Amino acid sequence: MDVILLQDIDKVGLRGEVVSVARGYMRNYLAPRRLAEEATPARVAELEKRDSQRTRHEAASFEQAQEIAGKLGQAELRFDVNAGPQGTLFGSVTPTDIADEIWKTLKVRVDRRKIELPEPIKRIGRYTLPIEVFTDVTAELRVMVVPEGGELPPEEELEALEAARREAEAAEAAAAEESQAAVEEAIAEVEAEEEEAEAEVDAAEADAEAQQPSGDETAQASEEAEPEVVDPEAQPS
Repeated sequence: MDVILLQDIDKVGLRGEVVSVARGYMRNYLAPRRLAEEATPARVAELEKRDSQRTRHEAASFEQAQEIAGKLGQAELRFDVNAGPQGTLFGSVTPTDIADEIWKTLKVRVDRRKIELPEPIKRIGRYTLPIEVFTDVTAELRVMVVPEGGELPPEEELEALEAARREAEAAEAAAAEESQAAVEEAIAEVEAEEEEAEAEVDAAEADAEAQQPSGDETAQASEEAEPEVVDPEAQPS
């Protein structure tokens, strides 16, 4: 079914986009969390009208794009976010958040899909984000993601936090790989034991078949075992 996203959702789409999702995903996850709504013709038309109005504020020429790129290059956006002691955000900063802040701060519209952010920002720090303003015109926007009620720690501390994060991720990956290897080894042992047991059963059956007499041998043995019948009236020779 087609739905309109009310929030940016990683690997699904950006706020305001019409995307196709499974009905169960909409019913059990998106709708209860108010992350999406059904894409009725009326709501889609309303979104298209709003997008058209926003587009009027975007660069319409190379010269306008250069002017906007200059503004973006001189600016530095700040996001005060709720973050943990290790710098991990309780949430994320998405392209839509950045585009909205650009409009709020600079009164400049940029297409959020042209903000080069492979995945939402999930850690405090300083970021430089390329933005394609127009054909052959790209600006670099500086973004600060700051813990709420505080300031960014020194660059050395940020680097230490990042190194600690990478080390923890590497340890988790190694542990997961080791666990997977142990599971695969256990499965291989079970399969080997099953194959060995099957081989023993096949060998036992083959031995049993080999020990059984053939049909001719059975008949001969039966004839040899059958007692001779003597006629009592017969005269001895």
